[in-house]
Amino acid sequence: MQGVTIVDHPLVQHKLTLIRDKNISTKSFRELLKEIGMLLCYEVTRDLPLTNVEIETPLAHMMSPRIAGKKLVFVPVLRAGATFAEGMLDLVPAARVAHIGLYRNPETFVAVEYYFKAPSDLHERLVIVISPVLATANTSVAAVVRLKERGAKDIRLVCMVAARQGIERMRGMHPDVSIWTAAIDEELDQHAYIVPGLGDAGDRAYGTK
Repeated sequence: MQGVTIVDHPLVQHKLTLIRDKNISTKSFRELLKEIGMLLCYEVTRDLPLTNVEIETPLAHMMSPRIAGKKLVFVPVLRAGATFAEGMLDLVPAARVAHIGLYRNPETFVAVEYYFKAPSDLHERLVIVISPVLATANTSVAAVVRLKERGAKDIRLVCMVAARQGIERMRGMHPDVSIWTAAIDEELDQHAYIVPGLGDAGDRAYGTK
């Protein structure tokens, strides 16, 4: 699918299988969520530009590559996006972090915003929206709209599991936003959960229901 990258690295696929299993503990779910976030971060930042800078090793001067250009801002969609983002922050600790709180109305599936806080210079940064699942895409679409309102111009979306319907809606509404995911599942059930999916990521990460 155009604008969609499926990350099929063996470690990602292995950990995705583990996190899908309904029998793992809350602790294990959170740990895997963080680990998969770290691995996906490698992929979504693969094309960041580099520039050579002069440094001094213990033995000699040398020219060595360093990330150049736009700085990053991670935008976890609360709740489960916060743990998902932790692994990414371990790799890029200097990144800024925006937070957007959205929940899906259980009857209409419309996204309802309850919190938003972001750096003022989004227009100067690569903005990476972090959401464990992309089902109807209502919350992710709402997050992208909000970020664009605040000036974001270069936006990417990372998730673990996406429904084909969600991808089509996101790409239809925001064709400029590329998507990175570890898997595409075919169906949504009557409650708009991805099947086979992994359940409610927030509930499983924090032991709530």
